[in-house]
Amino acid sequence: MTRSRARRTAGSIAVAIATLAALLLPVTPAHATYGPDQTVSLTVTSNAGPSLTLVRVEGTVAFDDGNTKFRYALRLCWGSGAYPMPNFYISINGSTAIYPTQTGSAPAPSGCQLSHFLYDGEYTHSTTVANITIYATGGWFYPGNNYNSRTKSVTYDNPFN
Repeated sequence: MTRSRARRTAGSIAVAIATLAALLLPVTPAHATYGPDQTVSLTVTSNAGPSLTLVRVEGTVAFDDGNTKFRYALRLCWGSGAYPMPNFYISINGSTAIYPTQTGSAPAPSGCQLSHFLYDGEYTHSTTVANITIYATGGWFYPGNNYNSRTKSVTYDNPFN
C-alpha cells in the first residue's frame, strides 16, 4: 500500500512540475509573416549618344508584419550596351546600405548580355524598416573613349507602418 501511495505522490509531483514548467517557460514568439509581394521594375538607360539599356532590375520585395525584415527576389539584366557590368544596392530607410550577393543565374532574355544574375535573400534590420530604395548604376562609353555612368532609383514603402 505504501508503494502505490508513493507512486501516486511521485506522479502528482511530476504533473505539478510539468504544469509549472509549462506556465513559467517563455512562449516562443510567433514568426512574423510577410505581406504581399511588391513588383520591382527599374531600368537605367543612357542619356548621351545612342539610347542603350544599361541595366534592368526586376523581381519582387516583401516586408514582414514585424516591421524589421524584408525579403527580395531580384534579377539583374546587364544591358547589351553597358560596360562594365552594372551594379545595384538596397538602402534601408535612406541610411543603411546592403549589397546583395548573387545567388544564381538564368538564361539571358533579349537585350541582356550573358545571363540574368539572380539575387534572393532576406534582411533583418535593427530598427523599424519604413522603406527600402533600390539604386541601379550602369555605364557606357560615348563619344569614343569617354566614360559615362547613370544611376536611377525606386522606393518601396513598408505597408505595415
